[in-house]
This record gives sequence, structure tokens and C-alpha cells, in this order.
Amino acid sequence: MARDGALRRVVDWLRAGYPAGVPEHDYVAVLALLKRRLSHDEVIEVADRIVFLHPGGGATQDAVEHEIEGLLAQEALPADVARVSAVLAAAGWPLADPEDD
Repeated sequence: MARDGALRRVVDWLRAGYPAGVPEHDYVAVLALLKRRLSHDEVIEVADRIVFLHPGGGATQDAVEHEIEGLLAQEALPADVARVSAVLAAAGWPLADPEDD
């Protein structure tokens, strides 16, 4: 499935940009960037794949999805989006849709 490959690349870019995991203060901005290119369900799938909310914390999938839903409802600050964009761009994050690579 082509979209699965695109989601895998998004996860790879996130891991490259944040090799130690996404810092808590960047969660909302990362999700805001993902929402620009991915559907709601795809954002949740990417977040589930990287489990950036509770790295190594043993959280259940339901708990992680609940946290993600709460974060998705928040509005990211433009300065946070710009900062996270710079981090991910340095890791090769495409400015175009991942499927256009």
C-alpha cells in the first residue's frame, strides 16, 4: 500500500529529527504539522508507531490514543510549529506531501 510507505517515511523523519524522542513541549506542534499532510486516523497511526508520548513507559494503546486525541484538539503556536519544522527539515522532512517524493 503506497500510503503505508508514506506513513513509514513520516515515522522515519520523526525519529531522525528526534532521535531521543519528541520532547513534551513539541507534541502539539508535531501533531499540527502531521495534520497538514495526513488524515486524523493517519496522525494517530503515526503517533502510535513512534509512541512519542510515553517512550518506554508501557502505556496501553488506548491510553496513548486518548492522549493523542487531547493533543490534537489543542492549537499549536506558530513559533512552536516553526521550531519543529526546522528540526524536522534538518532531518529531511519534505515540504511537499510525502507521497510526492
